[in-house]
Amino acid sequence: MSHPDVLVIGGGLHGLSAAFQIARRGRRVRVLEKEVAGAHASGFSAGGVRSLGRHTAEIPLALAALELWHDLAALLGEDGGFQPTGQIKVAETPEELAILEARVASLRAQGYTHEELIGPEALRRWLPALAPHCLGGILCARDGFAEPYRTTLAFRRAALALGAEMVEGARVTHLERRDGLWQLRCADGARHAAPIVVNTAGAWAGRVARAVGEDIPLGFNAFMMMLTAPMAPFIAPVVGATGRPISFKQTASGQVMIGGGHKGVGDLATGRVTLDVARLAFSARTALDLFPILAGTRMVHAWAGIEGVLPDDIPVIGRSATAKGLVHAFGFCGHGFALAPCIGGIVADLALQGGTDLPIAAFAPGRFGRAAPAMAAGQALVQPAG
Repeated sequence: MSHPDVLVIGGGLHGLSAAFQIARRGRRVRVLEKEVAGAHASGFSAGGVRSLGRHTAEIPLALAALELWHDLAALLGEDGGFQPTGQIKVAETPEELAILEARVASLRAQGYTHEELIGPEALRRWLPALAPHCLGGILCARDGFAEPYRTTLAFRRAALALGAEMVEGARVTHLERRDGLWQLRCADGARHAAPIVVNTAGAWAGRVARAVGEDIPLGFNAFMMMLTAPMAPFIAPVVGATGRPISFKQTASGQVMIGGGHKGVGDLATGRVTLDVARLAFSARTALDLFPILAGTRMVHAWAGIEGVLPDDIPVIGRSATAKGLVHAFGFCGHGFALAPCIGGIVADLALQGGTDLPIAAFAPGRFGRAAPAMAAGQALVQPAG
């Protein structure tokens, strides 16, 4: 193998997007993945591509990413199954409709026009099978969805085609900075060195941060999804609700995918997840309330993927506050899939140029004001999960 300029810890979608963009800039990059590409959240998410309902700090990134999604085939040579179906957030009560009206007004005042308030007639043109009690909603017509695992592999192939290296089964256990290089050791004894490290280790990324003196309060969740038996086509957009958690869409196979943030139980030590049947049942009931047509089908599959989460529900993106040559991008809180094409470019800019044109101050690693013990030589990544 070559002597890389950048080592990327974590071969999920964000790590592979970063590797692609780094290789695209003519630099040598190696991805170290403890299992296989897309083994956790990257391959098991709902695949929503949305600018709808974003935290204000994420809106510029979501809009930049959306442009890349619409041109993904030109960027990667394949489109990841992206479908620009639109996304809609539904109001079921007058109080919820007032919340949506206030949001759109606030966004307009900030100069954003991507979210459009729609009334009951337009709502039913978009969603003819929707329950009659729904009163209106917010529409983002250019949003949509893609296939998570297919997208992850598309970025992997594109990165490898540009000369990036991918080492799977490479669980990083130690790191230290010595003589201007990061020295990483893996569980199998293999060693890797480079002047720059990118930490896209997902739910495990907090361990890397703590090893360099950054105590970032990263937790994790096992977000669950369900899939129905195939049905005749009845919906095109992705649907969410204002007052209760739901993510709802129909795939090309006719199967309906239902999510919305309900959590199972995950184990960082093993990567295993356990489903919470009661919460799955609640999610199914919510879907049935909104779309009574589901009474004629059955659930055939359920799963979960482990994802890093942070107290303020937005990610960490930025250069380490304590260690030279280290860039963080993790903690996407269950809504990072859509941002991935944009995140790769941001990370490449931070790693190779030290800054980026997109606004990322809100995502600074040091925003929590916590410190961990300073890194010791040969620091082992054996801290408790989180």
